[in-house]
Amino acid sequence: MNQQFNHREYLIRRKMLSVLGAKVHIYDGDGQLVLYSQMKAFKLKEEITLYEDESMQSELLRIKARKIIDLSATYDVTDSATGEKIGALRRRGLKSIVKDEWIILGQNDEELGKIKEENALLAIIRRIIPFIPQSYLAEMDDREAAAFRRSPNPFLSKVKVDFAQDTGGQLDRRLGIAAGLLLCLIEGKQDTA
Repeated sequence: MNQQFNHREYLIRRKMLSVLGAKVHIYDGDGQLVLYSQMKAFKLKEEITLYEDESMQSELLRIKARKIIDLSATYDVTDSATGEKIGALRRRGLKSIVKDEWIILGQNDEELGKIKEENALLAIIRRIIPFIPQSYLAEMDDREAAAFRRSPNPFLSKVKVDFAQDTGGQLDRRLGIAAGLLLCLIEGKQDTA
């Protein structure tokens, strides 16, 4: 696995008001750029490619929606170098209307865990006042595997991904980063709607 996926902490930053598409920078805990993505605007089927840096010469990871329109969208996460499916992330459609929830799936779509918005009351308030920070926990085998903290503002969406509690390496970092990216991009659309 590439060194970009060996950090304990990541900060995902997306500029909100980009007409030509989303530019996403991912930094490690020391503030060094480790991954970059530039999504094209107005694509029918969402696809996110992660690169080593802004030159976009070295593709590392691909995240692709299975369907064009789907309330419970599933995103396959693939290692670009090997073509190996790492796993998938499925949004819990109707359940996510009140409180965001995602299912972490393995290579054969077996359920490995869940990512849930922590506070139901804040989730409801955030539907009315969109710029309230969000907190999510990823759990696998009833243990915390990652924490996600989303801090939106009108110009920049940020998600901090922390794998500190995953001392056994249950959650593949590539799948965890993909989840953070989807929380930043997909859930972030609610703030700009």
